[in-house]
Amino acid sequence: MTSAQKITPCLWFNFDAEEAVGHYLSIFKNSRVLTTTRYGEAGPGPAGAVMTCLFEIEGQQFLALNGGPHFSFNRAISLIVNCDTQDEVDELWERLGAGGKPDQCGWLTDKFGVPWQIVPSALPRMLLSGDAAQTQRMMRAIFEMKKLDIAKLRQAFGPNQEESHGSGIRQ
Repeated sequence: MTSAQKITPCLWFNFDAEEAVGHYLSIFKNSRVLTTTRYGEAGPGPAGAVMTCLFEIEGQQFLALNGGPHFSFNRAISLIVNCDTQDEVDELWERLGAGGKPDQCGWLTDKFGVPWQIVPSALPRMLLSGDAAQTQRMMRAIFEMKKLDIAKLRQAFGPNQEESHGSGIRQ
């Protein structure tokens, strides 16, 4: 059994945790179920139904809890996925957003209500290496997008010293 990480996000679902975990495992290649617990006769869910599912995506553990309709997700907390290429941004945007709702600035809510941010890995590198004008142009471009477009972000950012000397910023 995998040793517990120090902090594990718990995602509360309205009795569709098993479906949600299956959905996420079908999207992320490096993912797996670690453990599953089931409700007993004492409830509060039906005896034998999944109570929790500990799963892992890209080395990060999450606990899915079938807690019922008492609570729902909101954008006060979200899951950020850093993407190395536009193809990865496009694929995750499409697959996580299927049946959900796209939003501004790389945010989407999936069909289970979980908020995600699909972010190009180049974004923080550009923000850290740019001057105030470059950062401002790029932020204006981000606010006009739903799904983030690396080429458009790079165009808004413009050339800089770091980029021309091999900073690792790639499309």
